[in-house]
Amino acid sequence: MPLIRLQDLPPADWQSLERFSFGDTPALADALCELVMCGRKTATCWSAADGQQTEPGRRSIVCDGSGQPRAIVETVSLRMVPFNAVSEDFARKEGEGDLSLSYWRQEHRRFFEGLGLYSGTMDLWCEEFEVVHVFPAGG
Repeated sequence: MPLIRLQDLPPADWQSLERFSFGDTPALADALCELVMCGRKTATCWSAADGQQTEPGRRSIVCDGSGQPRAIVETVSLRMVPFNAVSEDFARKEGEGDLSLSYWRQEHRRFFEGLGLYSGTMDLWCEEFEVVHVFPAGG
């Protein structure tokens, strides 16, 4: 029988943590969730108009496109940045596409335009996080 290491277990209070999915469709939520679980996506952002949704040290559950818990992440840093001032480094940490700032700008502009929020100077909350637990596939 394999030994169970403490870090392999979710925190005791995991079921009380806030849950969310990335993206605006179930397919995008699945794709971005996979990027988180493989360690490529370590950052995200949202419109400042939606409010400050986390703070450093806060943990939350990343769900896939069907709402199933897949990972627990902990916020490492959070800062407000205008859309047109997001850095190449932050775009790379978002983990999407070819990891370039131009790809990031194109896709995030599309996303925020779809919500009727886009402006080149709109403020974003830019969060960096780390994965603290990955739930086993299927449960």
